Amino acid sequence: MSDSLSIAFAQINPVVGDIVGNVARIRAARARAAEDGAQLVVFPELVVSGYPPEDLVLKAAFLDAVEQAVEDLAADTADNGPALLVGAPWRVAGRVHNAALLLDHGRVAASRLKHHLPNYGVFDEARVFAPGPVPGPIQFRGTRLGVLVCEDMWYADVAETLAECGAEILVVPNGSPFEMDKVGVRLDRARSRVAETGLPLIYVNQLGGQDELVFDGASFALDGKGEVLIRLPAWSEQVVTTQWRKENGTWTASGPIAPVPERDEDLYQAMVMGLRDYVGKNGFPGVVLGLSGGIDSALAAAVAADALGADKVWCVMMPSPYTSQESLDDAEGVARMLGCRLDTINIGPAMAAFDQMLAPHFAGTNADITEENLQSRARGVTLMALSNKFGPMVLSTGNKSEMSTGYATLYGDMCGGYAVLKDVYKTAVFAVCRWRNGHVPAGALGPNGPVMPERVITKPPSAELKPDQKDQDTLPPYDVLDGILSCLIEDENSVETIVGKGYDEAMVRRVWRMLDRAEYKRRQAPPGVKITGRSFGKDRRYPITNGFTKTI
Repeated sequence: MSDSLSIAFAQINPVVGDIVGNVARIRAARARAAEDGAQLVVFPELVVSGYPPEDLVLKAAFLDAVEQAVEDLAADTADNGPALLVGAPWRVAGRVHNAALLLDHGRVAASRLKHHLPNYGVFDEARVFAPGPVPGPIQFRGTRLGVLVCEDMWYADVAETLAECGAEILVVPNGSPFEMDKVGVRLDRARSRVAETGLPLIYVNQLGGQDELVFDGASFALDGKGEVLIRLPAWSEQVVTTQWRKENGTWTASGPIAPVPERDEDLYQAMVMGLRDYVGKNGFPGVVLGLSGGIDSALAAAVAADALGADKVWCVMMPSPYTSQESLDDAEGVARMLGCRLDTINIGPAMAAFDQMLAPHFAGTNADITEENLQSRARGVTLMALSNKFGPMVLSTGNKSEMSTGYATLYGDMCGGYAVLKDVYKTAVFAVCRWRNGHVPAGALGPNGPVMPERVITKPPSAELKPDQKDQDTLPPYDVLDGILSCLIEDENSVETIVGKGYDEAMVRRVWRMLDRAEYKRRQAPPGVKITGRSFGKDRRYPITNGFTKTI
């Protein structure tokens, strides 16, 4: 029996479907670990295919390519270098499983199939994978490793079975998406498994953005008492070799313990990584966005500059007759502080053209929200034209409070390929802007200092689609609105429960109706980074045609 083991944590950023590229990333991580003397390199869940592969695993050609890649990686291990624990879709007796595969001595030495398939929130693995049996340990260099694939750690049965079968160290390859405060939730679940088994636990998580999901890494290891032995930095690719030793029959280890990011930093870094990978992995040369002088577009521009570099962020101010000089000045100030290109395209001529074109049909009516929406749509058309002509992706700037209540215009400010603030409530927008103006996040490509004038944060929000307009003319105060929305969306509370928390009943009912009426808009919205426990999209699936709302 071995009394020492060198295990590398490979917290890397795979790309879904890029099997060749993922194999190259795995090989690079293995080479790095080999230099540090690692005997085993542990990778995230489904690293060969990228996670989540969704319906790609229904294609036989895709599975064939994955399996060939695994065989090629296995052949690499004949060189007496480190063994690999990789995740891949894997066919067994005609069924497709989410598997962890030990590659050692030139072959697939062992496989363990995910037992618990998540089928909630953003997950629908039960749709494409078959569950595997509760696994037993894997023998590796005289040590029994108990491998739990991601969700298997969230339940007691798999870890308990592994312990009963003689496992000495629990190893958990993960594809755990980020959401606010989830680091603590993961740690609690891991500690529960440790408390039940008395075994140390290694947790290796994926990094990077994949459509609406973003993975924060933040891999860690616990000793048999649940104390943190090792913690890798969040939001950073890492290949770290750790030294494990057996003392008095118990495994322990030493390694780096990175600090846990504060809440606003986590939120900001999630937006940066989500946007960076969406733009980079999809091959866009940069982004173009409407910079209004307001706080939402200022934050979107700051995130883009930090994610991509200021040279890849094109800001466009599109004033109308209702645009204030203050907004013009603030937009210029944001672009100057970020170092981004700023152009001005006046939409006045477009407004006049629409007025003239529609005048015979609008005769006898008064100006209303129709004319306001035409302004927003003129701006959307302008940005889409610049995108079509020059190639940058249009970045939408709407926040979750607006998306929730329908305070956004289809084919107007909702235009875009990605909505970086889509899951960020307005109150959180204010908080994270204050944080970014006082901090420079690790890895940021933007300015080494504040990113927007203070007035952008402190002035009352306005769409400026008519004279003296303010958001609060239409919406409740944002602290009230966001509190109610969180109760409705994240917590699914009833009216009575929300009123019991101190909110006005009429206001709660009004916000509920606004939320449900805007469902058709959200179905047509661009994707955006998941931040909260219940984002719009896969997390929350409500019918557009919904008679229940009429009873509220």
